[in-house]
Amino acid sequence: MQDYPIVIGEEALKQIPKWIKTHEPSQVMVFADTHTYSDCYPLLSGYLPTHHVTVIPPGEIHKNLSTCEILWQALTDHQFDRKGLVINLGGGVLGDMGGFVAATYKRGMDFIQIPTTLLAQVDASVGGKLGIDFQTLKNHIGIFQFPQAVLIYPPFLKTLPTPELVSGFAEVVKHHLIADRDAWRKLVQVTDIHALDFPAIIQHSVEIKSKIVELDYKESGARKALNFGHTLGHAIESLFLEEADLTTLLHGEAIAIGMIGESQIAHQMGKLPKDELEDISHYILTHFSKVDIPKGYLDAVYTRMLQDKKNAHGSILCTLVPQIGEYEINIPLQKSHIAEALKFYRELNV
Repeated sequence: MQDYPIVIGEEALKQIPKWIKTHEPSQVMVFADTHTYSDCYPLLSGYLPTHHVTVIPPGEIHKNLSTCEILWQALTDHQFDRKGLVINLGGGVLGDMGGFVAATYKRGMDFIQIPTTLLAQVDASVGGKLGIDFQTLKNHIGIFQFPQAVLIYPPFLKTLPTPELVSGFAEVVKHHLIADRDAWRKLVQVTDIHALDFPAIIQHSVEIKSKIVELDYKESGARKALNFGHTLGHAIESLFLEEADLTTLLHGEAIAIGMIGESQIAHQMGKLPKDELEDISHYILTHFSKVDIPKGYLDAVYTRMLQDKKNAHGSILCTLVPQIGEYEINIPLQKSHIAEALKFYRELNV
């Protein structure tokens, strides 16, 4: 069960002293990337006692064991023990990896998530999933471990470039599509992401994700709903990360493609009505640029989907939306479904 506090609002940072009072000042470590260190750390540092900071390069390309070694080494060099505290100040990459490092250092120490991107605030920081990529496979190595707290400070979003803000919006769209048809009708009226009421949007997504996680912490059932768009999306993200002739995609950009493709698969199977498929595709492409996925990459996408963590008995298992606001889990896919979905995406008119 989820048993840690999630604080959303401008008062979130003021909660930090409460969570560090049981730790020695010399045993507080902040993990940040170069962006969050320059843009967000100055707002955080005044709430901290004497502490250490370790800064890593930003981006999915650094979400690997080599970077973990840097973070483990920093804890070791400063003689941290298991009563220390790690504060992860960053987006989904840093939160996943920093939490993984803390949860595995000397068999586990406390950590706090302070997400700085929209993607992390609405999704990645909640639920206790931690991990890293392995040989371009997304989140292939990881564990489940809840943080001591999640402190969400919406003003951090002002530090984001527009592409990063849009990337996080993909997870907002996902939560609406799997769980809230009425809210979806309101969301599609929003054409300018910057005009969103971010505290309300964050609260809505956190509530949806938290309820699902409470039903199924270790993703044996209902939690798979949160992977809508991710079976295909992660495969595409991994492909674009690995292939030198393809432009690297942000996580949300790949998930946007995945949600369109998996919606089309639901329609292929006679589940999602055509008008709802068109509504989903049109709205996503209102906010996300169309990406060129060359025809010759079907096998590469399919091979990566075979490595998806939700698979069982050699079958690719996917979460689909039979209608907006509902989900079905563990739907087996064939290669032909994926081929049709990619073809549909390529032929969409922007």
